[in-house]
Amino acid sequence: MPRYWLMKSEPEAFSIDDLARAKNGTTRWDGVRNYQARNFLRDDISLGDGVLFYHSSVDPPAVVGTARVARAGYPDPTQFDPRDSHCDPDSRPDAPRWFAVDIAFDEKFARPVTLGELRADEALAEMVLLRRGSRLSVQPVAAGEWKRIVKLGARK
Repeated sequence: MPRYWLMKSEPEAFSIDDLARAKNGTTRWDGVRNYQARNFLRDDISLGDGVLFYHSSVDPPAVVGTARVARAGYPDPTQFDPRDSHCDPDSRPDAPRWFAVDIAFDEKFARPVTLGELRADEALAEMVLLRRGSRLSVQPVAAGEWKRIVKLGARK
């Protein structure tokens, strides 16, 4: 049974449209440098899991579409690249610290589902994203929350 996740990206860095245009509609989700989010990438996210694609640091922030996990967790190669801003000189290939997954484009919503709408929807009251202080770039989503948000995004 698939699990569901929300992944945040600033659209000027990488948007849902960028994912749709990527080769085979697939990209590596890398550069995550938070241990709790890393643990999700390394230990919990599986092939075929659903992803809510969330545009952050925009006005208003919103869930803008869905993707699927195309490859489960593997060592993030950016941690070993000294030219990459996500390089971690303390991480070693024989003991990688950071992990990535590949995601594949599924759909762009007919309309964004804004953070304000998510907060106003009683069915989403327990959503991790809406908890005070929740800032993780990768976080779990309950199946009911997934269904509700996909339904909201389908409305014109």
